[in-house]
Parts: sequence; C-alpha cells; structure tokens
Amino acid sequence: AVVVKHLNIVVGCNLNNTKKSREESCGEGSGVEILENKPYEDGPGGSGQYTHKVYHIGKHIPSWFCAILPQAALRVEEESWNAYPYTRTRYTCPFVEKFSIDIETYYKPDTGNQADVFNLSSAEKRQRTVDPIDIVKDYIPPHEYLVEEDPKLYQSIKTRRGPLSEDWIEEINHNPGQTVVMCAYKLCKVEFRYWGMQSKIERFIHDVGKYLGSAHRQAWCWQDEWYGLTIEDIRQLELETQLALAKKMRIRSRVRSTASLRTPRWRYRFHSYSHFNSMGKKKIYFS
Repeated sequence: AVVVKHLNIVVGCNLNNTKKSREESCGEGSGVEILENKPYEDGPGGSGQYTHKVYHIGKHIPSWFCAILPQAALRVEEESWNAYPYTRTRYTCPFVEKFSIDIETYYKPDTGNQADVFNLSSAEKRQRTVDPIDIVKDYIPPHEYLVEEDPKLYQSIKTRRGPLSEDWIEEINHNPGQTVVMCAYKLCKVEFRYWGMQSKIERFIHDVGKYLGSAHRQAWCWQDEWYGLTIEDIRQLELETQLALAKKMRIRSRVRSTASLRTPRWRYRFHSYSHFNSMGKKKIYFS
C-alpha cells in the first residue's frame, strides 16, 4: 500500500538551496555519515547535487529494543537529489525491505495557493490529503520551544525581516509583490507492504509533517547564518561537515570495539534474559 500526503510550507523568504546542519550525532550508536556528495547530470529535476547519507539511529530507539535488533536495523539511508527549485529525497532501511519514504519538493514564489504543482493523476489526487503548515501558528510542544527559534519574536539583523505576525500569510496575500515569499510544496509518499499498518503509517506521516514544519521554522530563524552565502561557500561547508562527521564516527567505532573486548560475554546474555523475562514473571538465568 502507498500513503500520500501533500504538505504546503510557507516561508517568508527565498531559502534557495542553503541550510544549516546541526551535528545532532551524539550518543552511543548514533551519528551521521555522508557517503557521497557530488554533482549529477540528467537526473531528477535535471542537473543538481546528489548526496547519500547514513543515519545511525541507536540513540532514538529504546535500549531493550536495540538489544534484540540486528545492527542493520539501526541505520537509515538517505539519498537526495537537489536541483533547486526541485528536490527529491528517499529514505530506506536495509533491515525493513518493504518500507520506503519518498519526498518530492517544488519551491514556488507564492503562499501555497497552487492546487497541483506535481501534475498528479485523478487517482493520485483522490488518494492524497493536503496539509498546510504554518511556521508561526502551528503548535510547538513546550519541551521543544526555544525563544530564539520563535518567528513571532525573531528579527534578522542582516535582512531586517521579522518578526512575523499571526496573520502574516494573509498580510502577504493582501499586498502581493511587497514581500519576498516562498512555499515548499512537498509530496510525501510512504510505501509499505505490512498488513495492518495503515493507521500507524498515517500517524507517522503526520509526525514527518511536524518535523518538516520545525525544520523550516528553524531555517527562518537561522537566516543570518546562511544569508549571503555563495554556492562555493555552501560546498565548502558541506565538505567540512562531511570530514568532521567521518572523524567522529571513526572515533566512536574504535571506542565501541574497545568496550566490546572488555565486556564479558555473560553480561550480554544476562542483559537479554532480564529484558525478555520482565514481560512476565521476572526470572534471571546465569550461564
């Protein structure tokens, strides 16, 4: 089965193909590896930049679950084709062969009022749901809220843009041409072949939409860090990030190897037994 969701994310500036990357790769078993970052020709969207990344997601999974999963299940691969104003990103997991996420994006200079930028068929239109995302109005959980990332408070030093009002999109629509604006039209397709997973996958796509809204809200509030960068500056930053992440992953790999040599094998057996048996009567077996 395939679940399709259409997201419209309006941002009060033209982000082009720049972004800030946070190194959120701390924690045992986690991190990001950039395997490839190179130009391409005659690919999705024409010519652009191709990247291939691996996300090690150990810190995002409960420890008891990690103990029973193979290592391949703790990584997600991302392939991205950036041919601005079109991009495509695909996520897969080697352990879960029947599951993939495919996100296509068109960036348009409007407030999300185009009905069909992806030229969908009649069947696809009936299958999809459209979800507009507002970086100002949409709910932010208290534990995720940061004052410096609040569009209602932020004002750029370099561009003098902001703060944004609650009705900022309506204000732009009433005064067309007075403000630079951009909408990211995203078509998110999740393919899965597991029976009984429809409702769970739909909730998952909803969470993906919330994450994308958060990412664009951050891009707005980080604009002083990327405004004015040239494409050469961006490629240099990407190279520096790639080298830094590769070094970090090598260090972690050595640390894990050393730790495994020092840990007696019975500790691993005890760890697995205690978690499995805690579901019923707690019994602990020693070998």
